[in-house]
Amino acid sequence: MSAAASSSPSIPILVYHQISEAPPRGAPFRGLYVSPAAFSRQMALLKLLGYQGLSMSALLPYLKGKRSGKVVGITFDDGYLNNLTQALPVLQRHGFSSTCYAVSNLLGQTNAWDREIGIAQVPLMDAAQLRLWVAGGQEVGSHTQNHVRLLQSDAPTALGEMTQDKAALEALLATPVQHFCYPYGEYAPEHVLMAREAGFETVTTTRRGRSTINGNLLELPRVPVVRSTSLPVFWLKIATAYEDRERA
Repeated sequence: MSAAASSSPSIPILVYHQISEAPPRGAPFRGLYVSPAAFSRQMALLKLLGYQGLSMSALLPYLKGKRSGKVVGITFDDGYLNNLTQALPVLQRHGFSSTCYAVSNLLGQTNAWDREIGIAQVPLMDAAQLRLWVAGGQEVGSHTQNHVRLLQSDAPTALGEMTQDKAALEALLATPVQHFCYPYGEYAPEHVLMAREAGFETVTTTRRGRSTINGNLLELPRVPVVRSTSLPVFWLKIATAYEDRERA
């Protein structure tokens, strides 16, 4: 598929990880860092172009075809503290909402699942900070209790990681947690069924592409935004079929 505008309506769901300056050259996965200045420029461009940045709950009517408009989903994986300190003020300035997928057993700790591959350990939001995120007009989704690899977990463990994370976050925040994200982007058909059984309304993946209207809400593709994403490429990713080629 070319990078020309798609003929069928599509909705980009952006995925971010850390909003922070990248570690030194040679550090593993430094592409997953987006600088605060770059993030601010990207959100300003969305606003300038007439897009509304939305959480998964706010985006759901558009995904279902019940509403139409110039919208973009905004998601953050893992629940880093720098999402609160760096991204939240920018989102609030533009009147945007977003969804941050949190790992309930690691709140207030670090990204321990990355330690073995050498990724720097940085703080995750604790319970109070996650509440500040919600009080700031944002949303929390589930990312399993321990950021597990579902493909390496037996069925009871995998389902429990989903349901118990959902329950823990709902108890903590006193609000429904209706959206889930597969850790590492790894899942099998049985995990889609588990997500449905757990009661999630949407599930996002790391499969690249924009989401189609009335598509599969439990296997939603997303548009990655990384350290090297320039502003012109950011525009291509949201406004054209640039990312859709990945699913063609």
